[in-house]
Amino acid sequence: MEEQPKFAVIGGGSWATAIVKMLRANLSDIAWYIRDPETINYMLIHGHNPNYLTSVEFDTTKLKLTADINEAITYADYIIFAIPSAFVGAELQKINVSLENKVVISAIKGIVPESNLIVGEHFQQHYGVPKENIAVISGPCHAEEVALERLSYLTIACQDKQKAQIIAKYLSSYFIKAKISDDVVGTEYAAMLKNIYAIAAGMAHGLGYGDNFQALLMSNAIREMKKYIRKVHKMKRNINNSAYLGDLLVTGYSTFSRNRMFGNMIGKGYTVKSAMMEMNMVAEGYYATKSAYLLNQTYQAKTPIINAVYQILYEGKDARKTFKKLTEKLN
Repeated sequence: MEEQPKFAVIGGGSWATAIVKMLRANLSDIAWYIRDPETINYMLIHGHNPNYLTSVEFDTTKLKLTADINEAITYADYIIFAIPSAFVGAELQKINVSLENKVVISAIKGIVPESNLIVGEHFQQHYGVPKENIAVISGPCHAEEVALERLSYLTIACQDKQKAQIIAKYLSSYFIKAKISDDVVGTEYAAMLKNIYAIAAGMAHGLGYGDNFQALLMSNAIREMKKYIRKVHKMKRNINNSAYLGDLLVTGYSTFSRNRMFGNMIGKGYTVKSAMMEMNMVAEGYYATKSAYLLNQTYQAKTPIINAVYQILYEGKDARKTFKKLTEKLN
């Protein structure tokens, strides 16, 4: 019988919960780090996450639940990080065990604020994890639809094809299909950028723009993404593949999209603070907007949509006036 690799999931949110559900279809034991001991105690009694995807039931005897990130990392060969990017730096500072010979998998849709690097680059530069041991999970895939076991698709990007295939194998099931890619950097940047464009789509909806403009906005967004990623990491890639265009579309249009919801509230006149408080969830695109905008001061890609979202969120520009100007730049 083939020996199963050991997986650990780092994070207690909806995406982490969905990933554990995917893995449980194929693995008998999974280490799961959740920083709040009270959440762990609740799960041991009730068998589900009290805060996210509460309908997903777990046999907790098959989970190694721990509030110690180092215990989870020590247990596993493959470590999936699914923490909101705004908080990942603080969690990584808790690591005091070696990541040598570990495969580090990012399911984080953003940039590490402390280093202004995508997660894979952060692990390479600050933890010495070699490129062939870095992987990225991208969609199009919403955690909420994983909970409902609706057919969903993943892309697993890793320079080491064999490791990518192993990750894809253990995440796959009758409702999850996973394919592999070697575009690690491009896939991770796309996963970050699509959240910004989803905020833009939400803003447009909140401002009263219709489906015709939404289609134009998404058409321009994928071209803008292509220009941005090409500046960051030039290689042959088809931007129309599901890891790029597919993930952008589902995040921009879905009612499950937190970033679209956040943008919609801003378009309707909410302040950033009031929108975040009412959502009670993290909109990754808010933090990604600042990171992408500042990075682009170096790369100088033409990004009118990112610029407009940044001006509204961080410079306090009027959303209606800013979008009016944006409509003149799109085609």
